[in-house]
Amino acid sequence: MTRLDPKDGPLLVASHNIGKIWEIRELMEPFGFEVTSAKDKGLEDPEETGTTFEANAELKALAAMRATGLVSLSDDSGIAIDALNGDPGIYSARWGGPDRDFAMAMRNVEEKLQAAGATTPEQRRAKFVAVLCLADPAGGTHLFRGEVEGTIVWPPRGELGFGYDPIFLPDGSDRTFGEMMSAEKHAWKPGQPTAMSHRARAFQKFARDALGVE
Repeated sequence: MTRLDPKDGPLLVASHNIGKIWEIRELMEPFGFEVTSAKDKGLEDPEETGTTFEANAELKALAAMRATGLVSLSDDSGIAIDALNGDPGIYSARWGGPDRDFAMAMRNVEEKLQAAGATTPEQRRAKFVAVLCLADPAGGTHLFRGEVEGTIVWPPRGELGFGYDPIFLPDGSDRTFGEMMSAEKHAWKPGQPTAMSHRARAFQKFARDALGVE
C-alpha cells in the first residue's frame, strides 16, 4: 500500500465521536500529521448499514474521503459479550438510544446479563473490538483490526475514557478502562510490545503498513 507522508496534507478522522477523535489524534501525534475530523469539517454521518465492524468502518472512511478528497481514517468499534451472543457488537452505540447515552447503554448491558443469569466473572467474558479503515484517494481502502479480551464489571468504575470503558476490565489489570488515562491504554511506541487497548492495537497495524513503523 502507499505510505502516508505528513507533507502530503492532513489526515481526516471520519468521526463525530469526540472520544475517538481525541484518541486517534493522540496516537497520530508522534508521526507529525495534521489531523482534522468529520466533525471539524461539518460532514454528516453516513448511515451505518453494514453487518460487520469492517463494513461500517469502510463505509465511513469512503464517505469522508469522497466528500473532502482527503486521506481518511475511520473507526468502527464496540463491545462483544459472550453471554449475550456477541451483542451489542456493531450496535454498541445504538444501545444508548438516539442520544448515544452510554450510561443507559451500560445499564442495558447489566440488565441483560442479569436476565441471562451471568453473574460470575467467568460468565461475563467480553472483548472490545476496533476496526480502522484507511481510505486513500491514491490507494483504495485498507482495514486494520484490534481486539482486547476482558470481563464486564458492575457497577461502572472510573470517569476516564468514554463509551463502555467503565464496565470493561481488561485481562491482567485490576482497573477498568474507565480508570485509566488514555496514555496508559495507548502505551505503545515503535519497537515496544503490544498496546493495551483495542484501538491502539488496530493502530499498531495501521502504523506498520501505512506509516512504515515497526
